[in-house]
Amino acid sequence: MAGHIQDRWYKTESTDVKTTRAKTDRHGTGMRYRARYIGPDGTEKSKSFPDKQKRQADQWLAQIETDMSRGDYIDPDAGKVTFEQYAIKWMATQMTDPATRESVEMRLRLHAIPHLGQRPLASFNPTHVRLWIRALEDAGLSPAYRRGIFAHVSTVFTAAVEDRLIRANPCGARSVKAPRLDPRKVKPWSADRVMAVRAALPDRYRALVEPAAGCGLRQGEVFGLAVDDVDPIGGVLHVVRQVKLLHARPVFAPPKGGKERDVPLPDSVARALTAHSKTHPAAEITLPWKTLNGPLVTARLIFSSPEGLSLNRNRFNHRVWKPALRAAAVPASRDSGTHALRHFYASVLLDAGESIKALSEFLGHHDPGFTLRTYTHLMPASETRTRTAVDRVFGAELQVPDGPGTAPQGS
Repeated sequence: MAGHIQDRWYKTESTDVKTTRAKTDRHGTGMRYRARYIGPDGTEKSKSFPDKQKRQADQWLAQIETDMSRGDYIDPDAGKVTFEQYAIKWMATQMTDPATRESVEMRLRLHAIPHLGQRPLASFNPTHVRLWIRALEDAGLSPAYRRGIFAHVSTVFTAAVEDRLIRANPCGARSVKAPRLDPRKVKPWSADRVMAVRAALPDRYRALVEPAAGCGLRQGEVFGLAVDDVDPIGGVLHVVRQVKLLHARPVFAPPKGGKERDVPLPDSVARALTAHSKTHPAAEITLPWKTLNGPLVTARLIFSSPEGLSLNRNRFNHRVWKPALRAAAVPASRDSGTHALRHFYASVLLDAGESIKALSEFLGHHDPGFTLRTYTHLMPASETRTRTAVDRVFGAELQVPDGPGTAPQGS
């Protein structure tokens, strides 16, 4: 046995003649049995049980002994730390890029800690998580946003399991369902709409449509596009940086996922960028790399503000992009951001028969499976591909003429 059971209602008194049990001052009040043992850290641990539950106390100690022998022991006091206390420590250990850490911290601070923060980790059960998920839904948050928050909270609990603070992640219970993504499919803009929005943009920003809709760059990657990244002779656009906001201040950073890539550069995009550079020369801009205290990096950015500063996504979206949408009579929706230009690019390539693997590389996705799930409904139907493939091999319908040397039909 890993410890022993103390009966706090009786004490043992020994004399030279015999040993007797006498009632203590606590007899009949409070918890009777106290199960005690020494933990792996050398400190005494205990748990109290009421009268008539000595068997339960023995079983509890036996389980402690089994857990210790298997290496599965968890200190009962470890789970007393609150979700907020542990989440703060967990966030301090994350090694992701600063912008991602800022986003995760914001989501936990605004949408998890107010609901879950004061509860000890060991006290959580699936019901608490289900109630919290429902609260997020009632708050009107989008399914994708709620799913992201849920993933962060689940990761915190998983880390607590691995740190041996709790036995199981309550987010992993079968009765807990992660928020489902919006089943709506991506609906790419038409070429007419793309050109209408382009025409409605101020001249200074009109050409940024080309690298977004013609090369699939993200908004931050367009903002970070430099003169040296454009290779019209080789027909390649090098995507090596983006402009991000960190605590509302701009920094240079690698593309999303830290994945640099080369994208085919169409002649039309190269011409548009060249024409833009003649009327709006590139601005030499210096920003810290990745963090606000990171090393300074200088790049000749193709797109900049009238003051010669890097573009700020918040100001650009509010002062430039949204007015252009209104001028082009494009309804405001969650699908009307500059990301719509990337969807247009994907639809054009798929319609032309480009493979999902190539499209995934051009878009900078981490997994072709994600690209397939996002755009599979835009791919030509299998029946159409089959007919086209066969016609390409055999050409026009084969016809066998009647004449000498050919047996008459029906003979």
